[in-house]
Amino acid sequence: MSKYITKRVLISLATLLVILFVLFLMLDKMPGSPFNDEKLTETQKALLYAKYGLDQPFFVRFFKYLGAVLRGDLGVSYVLNKNKAVSDLISAPLLLSIRIGARAMLLGSVLGLLLGIAAALNHNTWIDTLCSFISIVGVSVPSYVFALLLAYYIGFVLKLTPILYNSKNVSASIILPTIALAMFPTANVSRFTRSEMIDVLNSEYILLVEAKGVRQTSLILRHALRNTLIPIITIMGPILVNLLTGSMVVEKVFGIPGIGMLMVQAIQNNDYNVVIACAFVYSAMYIAMMLIVDILYGIIDPRIRVAKGSA
Repeated sequence: MSKYITKRVLISLATLLVILFVLFLMLDKMPGSPFNDEKLTETQKALLYAKYGLDQPFFVRFFKYLGAVLRGDLGVSYVLNKNKAVSDLISAPLLLSIRIGARAMLLGSVLGLLLGIAAALNHNTWIDTLCSFISIVGVSVPSYVFALLLAYYIGFVLKLTPILYNSKNVSASIILPTIALAMFPTANVSRFTRSEMIDVLNSEYILLVEAKGVRQTSLILRHALRNTLIPIITIMGPILVNLLTGSMVVEKVFGIPGIGMLMVQAIQNNDYNVVIACAFVYSAMYIAMMLIVDILYGIIDPRIRVAKGSA
């Protein structure tokens, strides 16, 4: 198992290195400059480039930046908050997005599993049809549409929760965006749970367990659900990263100062270090989640570990 995990970790680190290089190259080739102020003269711009080392050759800048990243230094902001460390700039928005995304994923996973199990156990009944309809709506309708509906009916008409983000009442302010973001994972987890659960329940393995007189609850939780989890974990990894890093549009609807909104502002202002840091955080979290998913494969089903190890 240790050899399997070590191999996955090394592949993940190599992938992160490639991503960092591509990000650095793309921003280097992009038109524009962080110093687009019309009041600045060419001499002043040249001095600013020299100050931040932007006048050096590409590979010199890249390897200096790589070394800084390995030390935990993501550089400083050029525009949004001049000379402030990027790590300090993105920490609060990132934690806020993670808080909302984690809650949305937890809510969506629980609801999705319940809906999927209910649909599978009541296959070809009105319950199955209702659960399938909810799943189709959750997949088809974008999160920002749910966000607007919730903001209007729950926040404006019923006035049950705040519509816009309020730093003095964070818990209440993130209820609506959490529900809006939870609809997509609910729908996806429900669909996969239903289809996989139906296949598992009709398998010879489950028929044998039923023949042994195992109770229905134990059969579902200990036998059927475990065999259903592998494909569900596959989709939960990428979905979780998207939720953890925040939905830019949903953040905009509710005025949430998350990392999605910060990244948009950085792109608009050509704040290179902030853009690279935000994109790198997205990538690192995605790869980390896929690494966790890969390891969970080996834990849940040892056959996968053995197959990949031999390959």
